[in-house]
Order: sequence, then C-alpha cells, then structure tokens
Amino acid sequence: MSAPPRRRLLRQNRILWLLDRLEREPRADALIDTLRKGVRALPLGRGRDLLHGRWLGHPVHPLMVQVPIGSWLSAAVLDLRPGRSRESGLLVGVGLGAAAPAAVAGWVDWAELHHPQQRVGLVHALSNTAAVGLYAASLVSRVKGREGAGRAYGFLGLTAVGVGGMLGGHLAYRQASGANHAEEVTHVVSAGWHPVGSVDEFPAGEPVRRSVDDVPVLVVRESGGAVHALAERCSHLAGPLSEGTVEDGCVRCPWHGSVFRLSDGWNVRGPATAPQPSFETRITGGHVEVRLRHQNGGEPAPQGTTTRSGAAHGHGDHD
Repeated sequence: MSAPPRRRLLRQNRILWLLDRLEREPRADALIDTLRKGVRALPLGRGRDLLHGRWLGHPVHPLMVQVPIGSWLSAAVLDLRPGRSRESGLLVGVGLGAAAPAAVAGWVDWAELHHPQQRVGLVHALSNTAAVGLYAASLVSRVKGREGAGRAYGFLGLTAVGVGGMLGGHLAYRQASGANHAEEVTHVVSAGWHPVGSVDEFPAGEPVRRSVDDVPVLVVRESGGAVHALAERCSHLAGPLSEGTVEDGCVRCPWHGSVFRLSDGWNVRGPATAPQPSFETRITGGHVEVRLRHQNGGEPAPQGTTTRSGAAHGHGDHD
C-alpha cells in the first residue's frame, strides 16, 4: 500500500541529503588544508585578482567554464549523427584546451572558501578532472580511428561534467560561494540619517562595529577627523571587518584578506569581487550620524567629498 501523499511530501530529497552530508564530512579536511596552502602559495601576483574576477565584478570561473562545457555538449550532439567524428574530435580538443585556465580560476576561488564549501568544491573538482580524463581518452581514441570508443568516452565525460555542474550549482546557490554577501544592505537600511554614537566612542584609526536597522556597520575615525562608515560584513564571505586592520585609508578583512577603501567601499584587493556598501557621515552636536550612500539610485558622490563636520574623506593608495 502506497504511503499517504502528506508523508511523501515530508520526505527529504535524497540528493540534497547526500550533499548536506558531504558538507559536514571532515575526513578530507587534512587534504583540503594541504591543497589550500599550495594554491595560496602560487606566485600569481596581480594575476590572482584577475582570476578571482575582481575586474569583472563577480567570479570569472563560471564564465570560463562555458567554453569547455559548450564544446563538449556540441560534440555530443554531433556524435549522435554518423560521419561527424572529425568535427566532434575538434570540439573535444577545444574543450580540453579551455578546461585548464577555467580550472586554475576555480582552484584560486576554492582556496578562499569555508571548509563546508571546500568539501563540496573538492568533489566538484574531482568530477571535472574525471571528465577531462575521459575526454582526453575520447580524443586519443578518435585520433586512432576508434570512433565508437571515442563517442563512448565522450558521453561518459559529459555525464561527469553534468555531475560537476550540479555540484557547482550547489556551491553557488545553496552555499552562496561567489555571491555578494553585502548586497542586501541597500535594501534593508532605511533612508535618512542614523546616529551611531558620540565622537569619543571612535578612537582614531580603530575599526568600531555599530548597528543601523540591525545591519552591522563599520565606523572608522581618522586622526585628521574624517569619519568613514561601511557595511561591516565583508562582501566576499561576510567576514567581520571590524576585526580587521586599518591602514592607508583601507580596511583588510581578517578572514581572507580582501581590502576595501574606507572612503567609498571600493574593493581594491580580492578575493572580494564586489565593493562594500558605504555610508555618508556627519557630526552633529558631537555625535556621528550615517546615511547610506546611493540608496535612492543616485550618482555616486565625488571622491573627496566633505562630511557635514567639515572633515574631508581621505583615500588610500592601494590602487
């Protein structure tokens, strides 16, 4: 006798159950730590931010994987028709050539994630590595004239790519890897000026955490009197900027090292790919007040604008 409809609705999705279990599985953490240290030690210089996608405003890895996935999917379509093995082989080769730089970008992003994300990401990478191996075997088989084997390896490779894509989607949409973790600030902070404390509560050069409409806000007063305010949770993975370090007009996230300009929230160094929401500031009667900048869709304020206290916003020299 079949189970009642209500009971079936209460059952957990088996795939999601497996993925949730993978997130909590710690047995690969030693390997993950070793790989993470190795990736972080790569001498990439400014190329690291290039691979993170800071120039693009979001991670570049999802964009780069379109070439191998599109090439391999097209090869599979051609393999369904006889006599198109040569064209399919060309597409398989293009996909293999594009897979390497896409993988490098993915590993660079992966090294700056939390452990639950890295556990899923490691299996994602293993699935894609298996796909590359299968497509390499497919290409070799085609070159040797073994078209049937080439097609078989190709379809197996596409299956592995599909599994990797599913895991990548879980990383992006379930675990918020690569998402802007400060995006909601502009939607939940009410318009107008908000008091955050007296001037004496903000020691010069020290990051201080305050709250506006239950949103954490970072406030920093410079020695010259200028006061800056940013959303306190890092746009990369919501790290606490108030626990970071302040230097040269910028704040550095204590979790993964993203650097933001205090004057306008601009991300001058990754892995963050999105800037921090910033606030205008003024001092009224010895108290600091903040107002979300650009909340009404207006143009950004000119750099070096002056607060109502008469103190000019300064800029760091990171960029």
